[in-house]
Amino acid sequence: MSARKPTGKINYANNGTPNLTKQGGVVPVIKFLDKIKFHNIFNSIVHHERPPKSEYQLSDVVFLVLIGQIVGGTNMAQCLVTWTDVVLRRTAGWIRIPDPTTVGRIFKELKERHINEMESLVHKMRQQIWEYAFNTGVSHVARLCVQWIDVDSTVKTVYGHQEGAAKGYNPHKKGALSYHPLLAFLPQTKEILQGWFRAGDAYTSNGIVEFMKQLLANMPQDNRFIIRGDSGFFVGALLDFLDANGHGYLIKVKLKGLKELLLKQEWQPIPGRPGWEQCSFQYKLLSWIVSRSFVAVRKLIKEKPNTSQQTQLFDPEPELEYEYFCYVTTEIMGPWLTHKTYGKRATSETWIEEAKGQIGLSHILTSEFLANAALFQTAILAYNMLCWMSMLSGNDQLRRWEPKTIRIFLIQVAGKLLTSGRQLRLLFSPNHLYPKVWNVWLALGS
Repeated sequence: MSARKPTGKINYANNGTPNLTKQGGVVPVIKFLDKIKFHNIFNSIVHHERPPKSEYQLSDVVFLVLIGQIVGGTNMAQCLVTWTDVVLRRTAGWIRIPDPTTVGRIFKELKERHINEMESLVHKMRQQIWEYAFNTGVSHVARLCVQWIDVDSTVKTVYGHQEGAAKGYNPHKKGALSYHPLLAFLPQTKEILQGWFRAGDAYTSNGIVEFMKQLLANMPQDNRFIIRGDSGFFVGALLDFLDANGHGYLIKVKLKGLKELLLKQEWQPIPGRPGWEQCSFQYKLLSWIVSRSFVAVRKLIKEKPNTSQQTQLFDPEPELEYEYFCYVTTEIMGPWLTHKTYGKRATSETWIEEAKGQIGLSHILTSEFLANAALFQTAILAYNMLCWMSMLSGNDQLRRWEPKTIRIFLIQVAGKLLTSGRQLRLLFSPNHLYPKVWNVWLALGS
């Protein structure tokens, strides 16, 4: 028996049922933003005034682009095409939507102080969300006494003539113009704690101390934070700052003559790890005031025959070739545990790629640097909004989903808007693939 039966002819019509949407699942995001009073918070922190008769304010265009990025837009036009959906406009209360030129012009009005205020907005919204999560019992992240923070930089290759784009470190396309943003992530929630939009010729650690001062000033003041970063952040000034303020670090070491230094150490086998050895030692660079704790592990990767010409009575021992991993840290852990703990940092690189590839972090660009910096902060808000909603849901499955998965199963859901007087009702199919996740998603926007 066939699993399929013939169907009749289909007649297509373009003037069918009105008030349909293919992205009804973004309405809970819109209502969630209303619930947390996004526009009020934005306007209280970001002080950008437009002419009295202006139809659109900065908070309006940030809101429109933010929702567009969550739906999947990676350029200005795509973000605003999202709002051609009459259901979204009606549920969000929009009578008219600006064109991409108008939106771009408003972003180009911004000054450096507005970018600083948008960075503060990210912190303020996080603080509000964390407090709400604690009060409702869905997350205690705001009360954790010790928290790890991953810092990393990323490269965004650009084409054309964007202000601030420059040749610098670019592993994807050597010699191409790029931007080089700096980011800090919280592993527990996957959210971006802070981001700086930087020119392409900025070195990884450029401004890292000021970046860290700003970040830690906006985190719970009674907490201790452990900064985890790659060798680009092996900077004495950063370590001095963290030491002076009672915070910790786990940073991969980048040092001229490192291999020679490690060869002098006493290496011990790692139990249960054939071919692996470990060591720990104190070391002080010439530019440092104090010595610091270093730990290292090495992995045997090759045994080569000893080719020495010197005559020996017995067969010469083979030459051993190792791969070395060395870290400077404040944490009291064995070398192997330190190495494994550092390895968890790779997850933050995955989150960066999610933010870039799935939310469009650094994708929406204009010709002006500060406008691009504001769009960068908007993308951070879009990415974090999904992280915050996932955290507040209390649903473990939703918390594990990346933006693309949320978009496929929760955002791109067909719906029909019904109106009765001043009441709006959005209908969805009762047969959702993940009913429990879908129900908590709807509840977030109720």
